[in-house]
Amino acid sequence: MSSTALTALMDEWGRCRWVWNESVAKSQQVHARNKTRPEGVGKETCGPAQLDRMLTEARARTPWLRDGNSVPQQQIIRDFGKSRAKAQKDIRECLPQRQRAGMPRWKKKREALPSLNYSKRGFRLQDGRLHLAGGIVLSPVWSRDLPAAPSSVRVYQDTLGHWYCSFVVPAEVRPLPETGRVIGVDWGVKETATTTSDAHDLPHAQHGKKAQAKLSRYDRMMARRRPRVGQAVSKGYREARKWRAKAYAKIARQRQDMGRKWAKRVVRDHDTMAVEDFRPRFLAKSMMARKAADAAIGAAKQALTEMARKHGRIVHLVHPAHTTMDCAHCGARAKHALPLSERTYTCTACGTVSPRDKNSARVMLVRAGLNPADADGARPPGALLPGAA
Repeated sequence: MSSTALTALMDEWGRCRWVWNESVAKSQQVHARNKTRPEGVGKETCGPAQLDRMLTEARARTPWLRDGNSVPQQQIIRDFGKSRAKAQKDIRECLPQRQRAGMPRWKKKREALPSLNYSKRGFRLQDGRLHLAGGIVLSPVWSRDLPAAPSSVRVYQDTLGHWYCSFVVPAEVRPLPETGRVIGVDWGVKETATTTSDAHDLPHAQHGKKAQAKLSRYDRMMARRRPRVGQAVSKGYREARKWRAKAYAKIARQRQDMGRKWAKRVVRDHDTMAVEDFRPRFLAKSMMARKAADAAIGAAKQALTEMARKHGRIVHLVHPAHTTMDCAHCGARAKHALPLSERTYTCTACGTVSPRDKNSARVMLVRAGLNPADADGARPPGALLPGAA
């Protein structure tokens, strides 16, 4: 990126950051006034319409703000409205505090990462270059060709200082040939994914554990150089923070790459997938929190569902309740929950003995209305066909 384009982007981000902070201040003022209003009196609102009027008035009296383009400034108001609406929805649904999306906060100059969103009227593509409103011209390094004309683009900077352009295009379905096979997927910590097919199990790669020594070193460096309250951070602290962020980014890329390759292999070889609708959030307070986070179950599950949607495969999300207590052969349920140390499931009704996670993977198929025998490639009469609702 040229120095001229970088300077223009940072100037535009400074204006958008000012609009965001003004929106936060306006929202807090409205909230404070509503709290003091008596019962029965109408409450003030602070939606996108009110903030748009605020932006129009601010641009009319502030030449510095008017020098920037109105498209990213309006879009950051939309982003603020979505963030605020999500937080209010979580409050209305009485979610626990740790599960709520927080109310929008101030974007500080030295901490907030630039993120500029342009709608269709704010950018164009010409000769492989991205022309943004305001005369900003970028020459991106294309990872792949766009399948269709984009409707919007977000230009943002990551924690390592790298700039990216994220385009929004219509989803394109690329159907794969039918295989006549189904598969059940059970999530776990010992193995990230245990399936009804031994060839498609996803082992726990332990990327975070392998990089723990390096991460601990960077944590100690940041702790030694941490500034006191009210003092600006030093150059050494920023360097250590950058090295730490770079290590975490590498771990995230490794997990993402492993999950996508595994999902591609599963989707290519199977028409229908019965996947445990597992939400690993509750593991954050258990003794397995670090190992569960390193397994990246959520990332693998998301990669599988997105890959199946891309290639027109069917995914059944199965409720995880009692999947470790039911027998996949006869359907009987154990009287007591199995402890985590017991890795072999023995049915007291029919006497079937199988590995605990393999039995759970077959239970997924049964609960999804599929025949476990179909996992071996033989389609029994009346089984669910690929593409059926």
